[in-house]
Amino acid sequence: MKNEMIRITVITSLICFLLSLGSSPVLSQNREIQDKPLVYLLDIDGTINPALADYISKGIEKAQEDNAACVVIRMDTPGGVLSTTKTIIKEMINARVPVVVYVAPSGSSATSAGALIAVCADVAAMAPGTNIGAAHPVGGGGQEIDATMSEKIMNDITAYIRGIVAKKGRNAEWPEKAIRESVSITASEALNLKVINLIADSVPELLDKLDGSRIEKDKRVFVLKTKDARVERIVPGMRFKILDVIANPNVAYILMMIGGLGIMMELYNPGLIFPGVAGGICLLLSFFALQVLPVNYVGILLMILSIIFFVLELKVQSFGLLSLGAIISLTLGSVMLFDSSEVAMRVSWSVIIPTVSAVSAFFIIVLGLVVKAWMRKPRTGQQGLVGEVGTALTDINPTGKIDVRGEYWNARAETMIPKGEKVRVTKIDGLEVTVAPNGGV
Repeated sequence: MKNEMIRITVITSLICFLLSLGSSPVLSQNREIQDKPLVYLLDIDGTINPALADYISKGIEKAQEDNAACVVIRMDTPGGVLSTTKTIIKEMINARVPVVVYVAPSGSSATSAGALIAVCADVAAMAPGTNIGAAHPVGGGGQEIDATMSEKIMNDITAYIRGIVAKKGRNAEWPEKAIRESVSITASEALNLKVINLIADSVPELLDKLDGSRIEKDKRVFVLKTKDARVERIVPGMRFKILDVIANPNVAYILMMIGGLGIMMELYNPGLIFPGVAGGICLLLSFFALQVLPVNYVGILLMILSIIFFVLELKVQSFGLLSLGAIISLTLGSVMLFDSSEVAMRVSWSVIIPTVSAVSAFFIIVLGLVVKAWMRKPRTGQQGLVGEVGTALTDINPTGKIDVRGEYWNARAETMIPKGEKVRVTKIDGLEVTVAPNGGV
């Protein structure tokens, strides 16, 4: 028994020793990885829109929570919405972690709104073979804004950007030229003009060059420790991908209108199922987009009021006045739906006109069918029997029997009607009908 206990103790000790040998490198490796500085990598690859601002905001928030050394925003964009650009810049300025904007890879560009974001970063960097600039404001779809409005917008953007860039210690004159003259420069030119801080071929090289840099933010000094940093890329989730598609005001507006029509069709014709399901999905998607769009609730109320007017037109004879009020309310609500001075953040007239026309036509057609149904003579039940022609089964003098629509009825007539003659029903009184010779009064 004693020998058995010694054997068990030796075997147990040996197993524990072997396990410790096997686990020590792993634990050491995990500890080594955890000790490395953390850098979060975000990607801007496309237009600047409200969905992107949401993605950037959440990425910076996560970096702050995890005490990351910095956030690197890798950028390739043709530009986008000015109000969204200001939102992103505000997020970068107020971030409690250094934010680096890196125009990459080679062949990429930071154009228009992208250029403004890049120059306002704590550190601006570019890859060889990239360009930055052409920040002149344009309307939605790329059309030029009228001279007076353009001048106002340029003055506002210029003052806004110059103040931020000057605090970063970089060239505050060049962004104004990019805004007013739409100039664009290469990475090497940007470095020479002190528009950016450095040029790097890749993210690892960028982090090596950033190591040891001093960045001042809100009276705090950050010394970047990014050499051999652990880079974690924040991949946009499904929420961002959906928002990226539907965050366009025109798309959100169309989804809202389709959703409203689908629900109305289902309410008018219960059991169709498809309009209700499709309408519900479209309506929820539009509400999802409204989370990041500048919604004017007066516009939404006007659109709801237009639907109420259309429904009342089906119940009240207003000789078209309610329909006219509905069309006007719908048009005004569509114009006022999104509260923004930017053309790109409002619903386009090329979308409003056909949409309002289609919705109005739908309700007017439905109204016409309802009125027609009201005016049509009943074809079922006892009321539908009045005016029908039948055959006298017996002499009617003054009473008898008739066959009308395959049914036998007791009949009464003011004049004698012989058997076999055609008769017309003129009145129903309980289970007896009053008839007259067909063609008579």
